Amino acid sequence: MSEERKGSPGVSNAFDRARFGAETPSWKRVGTELLADCRVFKVRRDLSLNPRDGSEHNFYCLEAPDWINIVPLTTRDEVVMIEQYRHGTGEVTLEIPGGMVDEGESAANAAAREFLEETGYKSSELLLLGRTRPNPAIQNNWIYTFLARDAYLHEAPVFNGTEQTAVRLVPLAHIPGLISDGTINHALVIVGFYWLSLFQDGFAPVDAERYSKA
Repeated sequence: MSEERKGSPGVSNAFDRARFGAETPSWKRVGTELLADCRVFKVRRDLSLNPRDGSEHNFYCLEAPDWINIVPLTTRDEVVMIEQYRHGTGEVTLEIPGGMVDEGESAANAAAREFLEETGYKSSELLLLGRTRPNPAIQNNWIYTFLARDAYLHEAPVFNGTEQTAVRLVPLAHIPGLISDGTINHALVIVGFYWLSLFQDGFAPVDAERYSKA
């Protein structure tokens, strides 16, 4: 980044923020059609004009609520993780807790709710580390990543509907190896640990107020 985040170590590079996007003109959307409502996301087809020659092209996009995930750390520097079966890949994954932000709900409240529901744990503090576009090629939403400090077991998790998880306490020091060997293979989980790494390296947490106005 050409401008440093407040509280970050001195970093200087050649990225020119003023040029960002200037040489990549936006496409103009001239039509849109809702194709499917799949509960956790909607599928739409957009008709857009190529800024180079004005030709029309169809693009298929997923409209989804914002998501959250949480990196929960106990006082013993263990990460509160969950094992969960994923239907997309047909396998069990090792993840940090996460979920969707309900309509009218703040990302922070969603994080606290999902953390308790999936693990039975609470935290003395939830700190917003950053937000990321999960897949801007086809999705319109954000995922907000939180750090949950001093996580502690509050109650047994209560599962509703189809959700079923198993809690695993994993030493934070083991996380790089689990990513490297493929045990942790969920992209958004790895992004969450990258946000934590930035924070531990001295980069200040993001300005939540700035995000709320974006």
